[in-house]
Amino acid sequence: MTRLSVLDLSPIAEGSDAAQSFKNTLSLAQHAERWGFGRYWLAEHHGMPGIASAATAVLLSHVGAGTQRIRLGAGGIMLPNHSPLVIAEQFGTLESLYPGRIDLGLGRAPGSDMQTARALRRHLQSDADEFPQDVLELLDYFSDQPRQPVRAVPGQGLHIPVWILGSSLFGAQLAAHLGLPFAFASHFAPGHLMDAIAIYRERFQPSPRLASPYVMLGFNVFAADTESQAHLVASSAQQAFVNLRSGRPGRLPPPREGFMQQIGPPEQAVLRQLLSCAAIGTPLQVREQMQAFIEKTGANELMVAGQIFDHQARLRSYEIAAEAAQAA
Repeated sequence: MTRLSVLDLSPIAEGSDAAQSFKNTLSLAQHAERWGFGRYWLAEHHGMPGIASAATAVLLSHVGAGTQRIRLGAGGIMLPNHSPLVIAEQFGTLESLYPGRIDLGLGRAPGSDMQTARALRRHLQSDADEFPQDVLELLDYFSDQPRQPVRAVPGQGLHIPVWILGSSLFGAQLAAHLGLPFAFASHFAPGHLMDAIAIYRERFQPSPRLASPYVMLGFNVFAADTESQAHLVASSAQQAFVNLRSGRPGRLPPPREGFMQQIGPPEQAVLRQLLSCAAIGTPLQVREQMQAFIEKTGANELMVAGQIFDHQARLRSYEIAAEAAQAA
């Protein structure tokens, strides 16, 4: 089967805190490494009560110190929040600490509300419209002979793999134009998935970084040893998504039996769209659903997400996903 990787938001569950989330993140990364996952990516979000991965590079360093082989990366760094030089230095530092293991995924959304975005950048004027220019600046910092007078130390000459992330057609177009690998956030925004893949593949221009198109897709997995258990553990992420869309973000709630039947038709429609890029069920059901998604999309790689309240249940879900890939 297609290669599998892990996307982690370091979720903060109700009744818990960020310190425990970081322990769980390291635990999941160590298990993922043993189970054969290719990458472990953390996502940058700010001001979210249920997400602890705001200082993404710092947390990646923590994970790197506790693992040996698995690739580590950002899925992604929201570049409008930062100076490209700072990101080059941070990921140059990570690559120097964990050589040959670092990826850098770049997104153009703020990963927060606009008030938080302003607090992050203060009086700087950079915004999403400058994203292509910021990406080029960042790529230049990693080159052997940067065109800019300023040097990223560490960073220069390290050639860290850079990905473009997206949930719309813009990212697909930019990744194709620059000849970079493309990761689509289908795990939470599947609406433009097939169009984005088509545009990326049709318009891809080979580059020194990548000879042919490479697509990684976000995919939710909620797996358990019984179907009823799988649907129960999935209800935490479903509640969190409904709360977020309703303007009530909070910590990851405990699972709720029959949650889908307890909400109205508009919320059910939102979740059905979300679950179009998900596998829920037993090991056999998950294997079949993952395979069907890969056949539909032609994905080169799946980035598996799974917001699950209980840490042991989350580990088991990822273990089942790994077993499904190996059995296919």
